[in-house]
Amino acid sequence: ERPFFGELVEFMSSGPCVPMILEKDNAVADFRAFIGATNPAEADAGTIRADFADSVGENIIHGSDSDENAAIEAAYFFSQSEVVANLD
Repeated sequence: ERPFFGELVEFMSSGPCVPMILEKDNAVADFRAFIGATNPAEADAGTIRADFADSVGENIIHGSDSDENAAIEAAYFFSQSEVVANLD
């Protein structure tokens, strides 16, 4: 169903992975603008993907595409006790 999945897992496990959670208003949209388009060839100059990603498959950074997926992806890497929210 996802033919790229095996290559993605191989790439993601080929070196260190640094998961993190960004908390701010409009976090998903703002972070996606900061990192650039998924395809580095289409990413704006100065974005992380334009400057550092090799290809769509060997992409330097991931950003969730929605608040719902961000919650799912965060739960994959962090337990509830490890997540500290800014309550201000």
